[in-house]
Amino acid sequence: MADPLALPPVLRTHLMGKRVVFREEATSTMELAWDEAKRGAPEGALALAESQTAGRGRRGRSWVSPPGSNLTFSLLLRPTPKALPRLTRLAAVAVARAIEGCTSLRPAFKWPNDVLLGGKKVCGILVESRVEGEDVWAVVGVGLNVNFDPRAYPEIAGIATSLAAELGRPLLRAPLLAAFLEQFEALYLATDSPQAFQEWRARLSTLGRQVMVNGDGPALMGTAEDVDSEGALLLRCADGTLKRFLAGEVSLR
Repeated sequence: MADPLALPPVLRTHLMGKRVVFREEATSTMELAWDEAKRGAPEGALALAESQTAGRGRRGRSWVSPPGSNLTFSLLLRPTPKALPRLTRLAAVAVARAIEGCTSLRPAFKWPNDVLLGGKKVCGILVESRVEGEDVWAVVGVGLNVNFDPRAYPEIAGIATSLAAELGRPLLRAPLLAAFLEQFEALYLATDSPQAFQEWRARLSTLGRQVMVNGDGPALMGTAEDVDSEGALLLRCADGTLKRFLAGEVSLR
């Protein structure tokens, strides 16, 4: 039986996915990628798992992903310090382009890193980094809901969706993975280009809406007015002040 996650023989990348570490089950693909870094794996090494026993989302949350239904993977990178804060945006744009290239769906983003379809989360992105002397390492983790039915999980049924749920049919996962790797590499190698930022901003469904932002301090409500060149959210509060958030959790009001 053919491996449902096998990448095509001709993957149009120079870095991403040239080394693949696959596990039927792993604690998390993030940990798997970091383990590969310790073993001297090259940049672009791909850690891929059918199921995770401790898959991680942002802010310590777990990631629900039934075995054999979704794409859960991580990429090992050695970005420049300048590129490091842009990785989340690059990954989000690459996911959106991959979805659009393989389906008729048109994703949007919720700041800072959720990919949405019909207002529901279809993909989450997590970036971890480590600095050792002059070396910068990063792992970009992606969890893309492809073929599972969120309605079977009451805790996420109202906020999550999948590509199959939106299309009404299952999809092959390998073409989606290959499309992501190709799109991400192109964006990563052109980090200084403004195109990725412009595309990310244009897809932000958060902008112009009333939101509540949980950052490092007390939660604040206001209008998500814009994002600046570093990707920080600019929140216009009711008293007219403008608050800047480099990270945080946004709830649409």
